[in-house]
Amino acid sequence: MPQTRHHSLLGYTALAAAASIWGGMYVVSKYALDFIPPFTLLWLRYVTALCVLYPLAARLHKAPLTRADHRIFLSIGLVGYVVSVGLQFIGTRLSSAHNGAIITSASPAFILLFAWLMLGERLTTRKLCSVLLATVGVIIVVGWDSAATGGGGVLLGNLALIGAAVTWALLSVMARKFSASLSPLVITAGAVFWAAIMTTPLMVVEWRFIPVHGLDRPLLWTAVLYLGVVATAGAFYFWNKGLSLVEAGTGSVFFFLQPVVGALLGWLVLGEQLTTSFFIGGGVILLAVLIASLPSRSRNSTPVSK
Repeated sequence: MPQTRHHSLLGYTALAAAASIWGGMYVVSKYALDFIPPFTLLWLRYVTALCVLYPLAARLHKAPLTRADHRIFLSIGLVGYVVSVGLQFIGTRLSSAHNGAIITSASPAFILLFAWLMLGERLTTRKLCSVLLATVGVIIVVGWDSAATGGGGVLLGNLALIGAAVTWALLSVMARKFSASLSPLVITAGAVFWAAIMTTPLMVVEWRFIPVHGLDRPLLWTAVLYLGVVATAGAFYFWNKGLSLVEAGTGSVFFFLQPVVGALLGWLVLGEQLTTSFFIGGGVILLAVLIASLPSRSRNSTPVSK
């Protein structure tokens, strides 16, 4: 039991780290997307991440990879790293960071559903209450904006963000499922490898319609490095590692830390003002995370990753 509790603590820490890193990604990606179109930025992000992940994964995993392993990498790379993150970039470009924060925060609800359907995880009252409570907290933090601006472009962006939320939930459950046989580091490296390959033709097509500019800006390349090394190699590994140690439904609640950290970074970096609603909503989200991370009375053990 102490060992299981130790693994749960490590899982919660990894998930919180991933969500915190992604909290700063909206500010960075919003800036980078002003100069680099979505799939080109995605390709740069994955190639940069692969330079970090591949040597580490090769050192850890000595045995030859099987066709089944590559099918796992391909499926996670396609669903999570090409479709989901691609839709997230497109949605962020067409819509707003405000809409992006609240729409993509719907992922944990879909994670609960997929975890129930694919992994047989129980839909406990505590899980449902924590997700519902965190959802209320996010709405309070982000604010209920009733102003309709931007027309069809914003609508299309919002639909893309909904797609990103659903496919990210599917990725999270797949990562949990496959972590029983493969290390989260190897899964992340393999999925990023296939994601880089699948993103290449999309990037080439994109160049015909959206130009790339601003490559002489050092700050832009700093943003690319952050997205590749920190937000991809680091955060993707932390998320997959966390989901290998705790139930997907429980771990999903940590996703709600993302908009809170994003708001804090907006205050620190951009000088944005924090309102009373931020502190109230942030407190509600932290309470939801605390409820989700309380030790379970169940004796069901959690799979330990390699």
